[in-house]
Amino acid sequence: MKRRSVLKSIGGIGGLLLAPSISFGASSHEKRPVLRIAHLTDVHLKNHLDAPARYARCLHHVQQQSPKADLILNGGDIVFDMNKEQLNTINEQWKLTHHILQQECSIPVKYCLGNHDIWWDENNKGQAIYGKQYAMDQLHLSNPYYSFSKNGWKFILLDSVHLDIDGTWYIGKLGDAQFNWLENELKNTPSNVPVLIMSHIPILTATLMIEDDIVNKWQMLGGDMHTDTAKIIKLFYQYPNVKLCLSGHIHLRDKVVYNGVTYICNGAVSGAWWNGNKRETAPGYGLLDLYADGTFDESYVNY
Repeated sequence: MKRRSVLKSIGGIGGLLLAPSISFGASSHEKRPVLRIAHLTDVHLKNHLDAPARYARCLHHVQQQSPKADLILNGGDIVFDMNKEQLNTINEQWKLTHHILQQECSIPVKYCLGNHDIWWDENNKGQAIYGKQYAMDQLHLSNPYYSFSKNGWKFILLDSVHLDIDGTWYIGKLGDAQFNWLENELKNTPSNVPVLIMSHIPILTATLMIEDDIVNKWQMLGGDMHTDTAKIIKLFYQYPNVKLCLSGHIHLRDKVVYNGVTYICNGAVSGAWWNGNKRETAPGYGLLDLYADGTFDESYVNY
């Protein structure tokens, strides 16, 4: 072809690709937005380091989004730390949490528990609030894992934090009873209903490979990622309507797509526990637009 003909052909191709009337994605009907979600995790609220004012600023930032978020999913580690704390300290942290939400937030919130929301003081095993019960009472939860439906999506909130077999530390897992419950939830959800799952500890994350001083192997601890990951992923593979898994815990932001499921670790509202960035991840929250066809858009917002 002559040079002029080649340029004319290229120009035609460019015009075709840039033409606004041509769409290779889903139709506007399929991409109908049904819900906007803000995913806030690892707030670690306490009355130090200006944390209350900064948390309020985050909540204001969420509520100023346009369009406005319909729901907040709180991914756990709601208070700074209940592990082996004195009861009066725990009471103050939760009182502060409720006060800020009542004063500064008009969006409904759904919760899952984090490892810092559990009271594991070995000297208080006999008390009714030992373990997860105190936080569940504060959040008016009858069970640490549950599901609900909203605007055509199914939401499953998991309890990913459990004591290890020696009873002195925690690991990420579901346990047999919760796994069976999850399996039944997915089995009883219509195949055309998209599913979003939230846990505190990530089911799957790449953040554990970002460590200093690696010599010849990575060490992944059971408290950093689910120890039953393979079993859960195998279950999800049977249900293609499982679209999205949200988590926190690591205070880092990453996204892993595996077998059609997107696993997002959405940093932390507190960043490095109210001391700036955790590595390269600034304090922030996830913002997600869910569509009727089961697709979604998502971003991490530094407030």
